Amino acid sequence: MNETVVDDMVALLPPLLGSLDALTFVSRYVNPFEFAAVLQAAGTPDQELRAVRPRLDGWPDDFADVRATLIAACDNVIAAFDGLRAVEEQGDDFRSAYRALRHIPRAMEALYVLAPRLPPVSAFFLDATVREDADLRAKLDTAPQANTGVAHFDNEPGTRGGFSLYVPEYYTPDRSWPLVVAMHGGSGNGRAFLWSWLRDARSFGAIVISPTATGNTWALMGDDTDTPNLMRMLEFVRGNWNVDPAKLLLTGMSDGGTFSYVSGLETASPFTHLGPIAASFHPMLAQMADDARLRALPIYLVHGKLDWMFPVEMARNADEALTAAGARVTYREIDDLSHTYPREVNAPMLRWLNGSATG
Repeated sequence: MNETVVDDMVALLPPLLGSLDALTFVSRYVNPFEFAAVLQAAGTPDQELRAVRPRLDGWPDDFADVRATLIAACDNVIAAFDGLRAVEEQGDDFRSAYRALRHIPRAMEALYVLAPRLPPVSAFFLDATVREDADLRAKLDTAPQANTGVAHFDNEPGTRGGFSLYVPEYYTPDRSWPLVVAMHGGSGNGRAFLWSWLRDARSFGAIVISPTATGNTWALMGDDTDTPNLMRMLEFVRGNWNVDPAKLLLTGMSDGGTFSYVSGLETASPFTHLGPIAASFHPMLAQMADDARLRALPIYLVHGKLDWMFPVEMARNADEALTAAGARVTYREIDDLSHTYPREVNAPMLRWLNGSATG
């Protein structure tokens, strides 16, 4: 490989990956009431990234594909920091912070294509607890199996009703695999939300469907156009990969979590486990559900004590109502969680899905 290119990547990757980690920290802890403190805690790792980013412009054309990928990742990271600091420095509407954080999955999507070629990037997309797992690294170092990795089905930005998919690169059809259907929050999209789950699915072995709602958010009222769409996605994946019928998790964040109740409590739902996160809940959801459907249904319910959109009392009421109706509820209330996605629950949720009593 060109010596200059190697030197540039050695200089570039640490601040790029460090900046992405910092942005992930902001995404996890962002709170309109403590925004400045969270941003200060994240630091300024992007300053070093901005200093080395211009080196990419001088790369030879032989490395045009890698250069374009790294430029997209770097520029999205820098744009995210710019947007976040504008909220703090210029007093922009707090919704601008959420718009700035949309650059994180775009950066990750760009960067992920380099995981098979660059060990630091591959390690970044693994949970810290398995980065030294020799068996896993060996499987990932082997050429990926056909029809694995990340794929998008009618799920370009701005479209509705499609889905994104992750199948571990070391997938083999000789055993059945757990499946996670992970639903985004209101006005979100599945292409971005996939990256909330990919690291854990890649680390611990799960297939992930990340659908996009047919409307601006999930069908929480009126005609349910989303459940039939989910069923089509599920049947497509079942028809092409070996999915464990006893390990089908329907989970989601905010409106996606609420829809995991709405759709997942239907009598005919094929999902064996539900995982509502930061979701709204009304006791009528439990009252209207079929008794047989609720009886012993495993539900992993997660909510933040600092949630400013859906107060934590809503989740406590859900725990009480669902438990009284016979569901097997695992309730996690997180003290420092606002209305954001707590990626740290993914691994315990997968252990729970795979048979652990509490995850």
